[in-house]
Amino acid sequence: TPSSCVSRRTDPSAVPDLVERARAGQARAVARLVSLVEDESPLLRPVMAALAPHTGRAHVVGLTGAPGVGKSTSTNALIGALRAAGRSVGVLAVDPSSPFSGGALLGDRIRMQEHAADDAVFIRSMASRGHLGGLSFTTPQAVRVLDAAGFDVVLVETVGVGQSEVEVAGLADTTMVLLAPGMGDGIQAAKAGILEVGDLYVVNTADRDGADRLRRDLRAGLALTERAADAWQPPILATVAQTGQGVDEVVEGLEQHRTWLQETGQLAVRRARRARAEVEAVAVAALRTRWELGDHSALDALAAAVAAGEQDPYAAADALLGE
Repeated sequence: TPSSCVSRRTDPSAVPDLVERARAGQARAVARLVSLVEDESPLLRPVMAALAPHTGRAHVVGLTGAPGVGKSTSTNALIGALRAAGRSVGVLAVDPSSPFSGGALLGDRIRMQEHAADDAVFIRSMASRGHLGGLSFTTPQAVRVLDAAGFDVVLVETVGVGQSEVEVAGLADTTMVLLAPGMGDGIQAAKAGILEVGDLYVVNTADRDGADRLRRDLRAGLALTERAADAWQPPILATVAQTGQGVDEVVEGLEQHRTWLQETGQLAVRRARRARAEVEAVAVAALRTRWELGDHSALDALAAAVAAGEQDPYAAADALLGE
């Protein structure tokens, strides 16, 4: 594949130059770094080490919602509104994996082509590759690339997979939940668990019948969720993303939430939680790779002992980890 070719022809000595060109805003360098992430290249360690001092500046916004609510149209409209406000935008559109190539389906990028010539906009589709939760396993590292490349806002649009979509809340500074009339009422939203994770709720296609009722249902559902008195109170906004109606109010809502995060210290809390999950995921992946590629004899012996009832799986796991 083209991305694997990128991995092969990028040697470790090229990493500093590649990182500097990405930080200078060169789209090809940014794309190459994201390809290294997707390929889980051995060069990821020096790349992430070089990027680390330059991260933490971007506002990471997660967009989530059921299939058909207009996430891609809303993302497209948001890009336009953010650019009009003078902000540079990086977009990661996490698509279902193609059953044939394992790559991302490019529908989102096709819909966003009007921004393709804008140097301050970078759009990349990433394959979820079967990973549950609506995100690719490599999404956090790709976010780091766009953050270090200097984008003011990084939008992560997740694949619509129902209840598991709440995973994006662990990745983003601000989580934006999109709903649409006719796609399920507020009760269905509550079942999906999204009333606990959203920082902004946006009813798209608000010119359709049922939009006002959906907003009322959302308001009632949010009133039933337990939030501290000093906690952020999520607004319920209305848009018609196709025409751009209400999108400026969404941008204002995102900015208000970021200000609240900074003033209350919650931004640092969320990012520390995110970093912890990222470190944990990398460590677990490294352990799994070590077991798959290394000597299986110890694991096989422990598995045989568990299967024979001679040892319980917890004690076997402790033995495998050397505890």
